Amino acid sequence: MGKYEALAKNIVANVGGKENVISVVNCITRLRFKLKDESKANTEILKNMDGVVTVMQSGGQYQVVIGNHVPDVRLDVDAVLGKLDISESNTGAKGNLFDRFVDMISGIFQPILAPLCAAGMLKGVNAILSFALGQGYQTSASYAVFNAMGDGLFLFLPIFIGYSSMKKFKGSPFLGMMIAAALVYPGFLDGTITETFAKSGGLNLFGIPFSVPAAGYGSTVMPIIAITAFAAFLERQLKKIVPDVVKLFLVPFFTAIISVPLGFLVIGPVMNVASDALGRGLIALQGFSPIIFGVVLGFAWQILVMFGLHWAIVPFAIIALAKGEPTALLTAASIASFAQTGAVGAVMMKTKDKKLRELAIPAFISGWFGVTEPAIYGITLPKKRPFWASCIVSGVLGGVAMAIGIQAYTMGALGIFSFTSNITLDGDVSGAIKMMILAAVAVISGFIVTYLLGFEDNAPQNLEKNNFKQDTFPQTVTSATILTPVEGTVVPLAQVKDAAFSAGIMGKGAAIEPTVGEVHAPFNGTVVTLFPTKHALGLISDEGVELLIHIGIDTVQLEGKYFEAFVKQGQRINKGDLLVKFDLEKINEAGYSTQIPIIVTNSQDYQKVIATHQTSVGKKDPLLTTVAAQDTTLVVNPI
Repeated sequence: MGKYEALAKNIVANVGGKENVISVVNCITRLRFKLKDESKANTEILKNMDGVVTVMQSGGQYQVVIGNHVPDVRLDVDAVLGKLDISESNTGAKGNLFDRFVDMISGIFQPILAPLCAAGMLKGVNAILSFALGQGYQTSASYAVFNAMGDGLFLFLPIFIGYSSMKKFKGSPFLGMMIAAALVYPGFLDGTITETFAKSGGLNLFGIPFSVPAAGYGSTVMPIIAITAFAAFLERQLKKIVPDVVKLFLVPFFTAIISVPLGFLVIGPVMNVASDALGRGLIALQGFSPIIFGVVLGFAWQILVMFGLHWAIVPFAIIALAKGEPTALLTAASIASFAQTGAVGAVMMKTKDKKLRELAIPAFISGWFGVTEPAIYGITLPKKRPFWASCIVSGVLGGVAMAIGIQAYTMGALGIFSFTSNITLDGDVSGAIKMMILAAVAVISGFIVTYLLGFEDNAPQNLEKNNFKQDTFPQTVTSATILTPVEGTVVPLAQVKDAAFSAGIMGKGAAIEPTVGEVHAPFNGTVVTLFPTKHALGLISDEGVELLIHIGIDTVQLEGKYFEAFVKQGQRINKGDLLVKFDLEKINEAGYSTQIPIIVTNSQDYQKVIATHQTSVGKKDPLLTTVAAQDTTLVVNPI
């Protein structure tokens, strides 16, 4: 495993464990889980976990937002999960029809989005070179090679989609590629097969006539998705009836010999008609009032991205570009990312909260490259006004972009790398220049509007409003003794019935099997976090000890039942204060463990965290001792 092993284990544990995971994929910034039961996930714990930006539940997916390094985290998550149970009973999509559609489309297109962007950028580079070097370059071998690199993926797009869609539908991916390859066989792409049989009555299969598009099925999307959906279903049925001794080759044989002809005869033509109709519908909506279309899409784009619903629009842009037709559907996406970047820049400049500024700096940098999830979830959305400021700016400029006719001619990357997509295929860069200007205006406008609207800034001088004192968070940690917050029997952390705690992922500490259903303050300090379910709270002492008290295992699922809180988040506490009461008997009757892990979550700041050697503890008994690196006076066996 890699350097994110601990984070990966913690994420898997809190999405309900390996047994609750059907599948996981990642996009640019988030892990997208399909879970058997989303209610088993500890959403609030995940949201407050170091290394996790936030959690979103949408489109039948449980989305854990990580940031730009999500591919590395995904590798460690895959290692933790190992081989998943993907039996047919566990693969059914959940949610309404729209949720299922979004889940299907995102699952098919996410794996190929990066090479699609790369191919679009290569076409953009070729267009720039054509413009700069003139006719001589356009007739050169270099132009031909670049053209092949950029066009090749789009021309044979069904083969790529055949793989990813067959995988999404739980079929054999390479069989999906085989079926797609038949659709884009060169004789169909260049029309020679159609021309050959035109004089003898046209294409037919054992006398049943059929037709293919003028340019074949190259660059199409919908036909291969529908054909592989049927093929995956057929393959599963065949596996049930074909004897094992011949299953290896007869299942793909019969799947192909049924699916491909059916694709040519029925599925392909029907899906082409449906695809064209949907495309024309979007164009008609756009044509009704381009400016209003731009305003609405620009304003809503970031909201769509938050819930993963932009995948309902992206495929139509890909379809248009694959056909060589320009599109304005993704213009709003580019503008929105720049407006968001400007808003984060304003927060970064205006805030007096050092921690917020530290979070805003990397979010501001990644925003220039079109990755805005850290900005949205970490900065602007929690502050509310900066998020809406960026939506307003991108809405207005989305209308402007439509008014001046900015379109994409190739699939581009994100952020500043997207400008190549606005260069026409014959090398006209005027659209790219307009887009650069509009992007600069979006950043500046997002900055100004956010700066003027302001936001709630939890800077040190404002902490008094929340009953904090400026000296609540000491600059350096010191050695400290932590009294037991709960009376009962001491349990070594390794024996806790939860992998995240027992493995020490959350930090060092101990656990208590309680005999009294009360939690008292173990030191003087502040309540930093109180979970809505009241089953867990985070404290910080005046000496800098950050302590998590988790009442019971999986008790988040009780949704606050049998818990009563006597403090609020941000409240000052003194040693011995009553914090939470809980009903031991009722929690046990509900089938939950009442073990209470007590964790020093900033254990890395200390040289040692030492647990008591007593087997039971009562009020005012010490439970843990933290030893600062500079303190050599305490010499005990660490846990």
